[in-house]
Amino acid sequence: MRLTVVGCAGSFPGREGPASCYLLTAEHAGRRWAVVMDLGNGALGPLQRHADPMSLDAVLLSHLHPDHCLDLTGLHVMRTHHPGGPASTRLPVHAPAGAGARLARAHGVTAPSSVEETYDFRELRCRQDFVVGPFRVTPFRVEHPVEAYGFRVECRGATLAFTGDTDACPELTPLMADADLVLADAAFVEGRDEARGIHLTGRRAARAAVDAGGVQRLMLTHVPSWNDPEVCRAQAGEIWPGEVELARPGMVVDLG
Repeated sequence: MRLTVVGCAGSFPGREGPASCYLLTAEHAGRRWAVVMDLGNGALGPLQRHADPMSLDAVLLSHLHPDHCLDLTGLHVMRTHHPGGPASTRLPVHAPAGAGARLARAHGVTAPSSVEETYDFRELRCRQDFVVGPFRVTPFRVEHPVEAYGFRVECRGATLAFTGDTDACPELTPLMADADLVLADAAFVEGRDEARGIHLTGRRAARAAVDAGGVQRLMLTHVPSWNDPEVCRAQAGEIWPGEVELARPGMVVDLG
């Protein structure tokens, strides 16, 4: 399983790249399978450097804030109006409840405009796993002001845990346990951001990974451009016993 960080900026596109978007690929049954976790604003452009958006096998939306889903409106235009012809099948979009209506509001101008001729919306359920080619995906309901999920993705013995946007919560333990890589929200800074129930800090992300047990690598992501990522890394390093990694646009990680 290969992870490509397309975009990892928190809350809005940053100076170095777009908002949340992570491409997972693997060879299976004689072809390359491609799944995208989140397609936040600004992500569709650089995604095209790494995969043909017309050939995606599924999109997983952690939640419906713009920095995690908004470029599905652009992908709808691509799949509908491509000069080579529209996409021949509807793209599965595994998402929280109401995703179809949410994207219709974003796509429309004077009124909602449905995108369901392009997308096959499939509602996420906590701990109800599903399969996309070689990927087994288990969603876990996490702590955020809107319905939000982290994804545990398993492929040929390798496990990636993506927290999405969350604060510390009990579901992070089964999400992260024994993962080869935890890709963790670290949008908040200890000692500055006092609100709870929204985001992790680097320190809280590290604590969750340690408490889950068996995690091999910790990578912080979703850091807004107004934060110094090295501060987030240092705060995580107070808890995490090994190297704390930082997600960067264009980064490629092979797992397994």
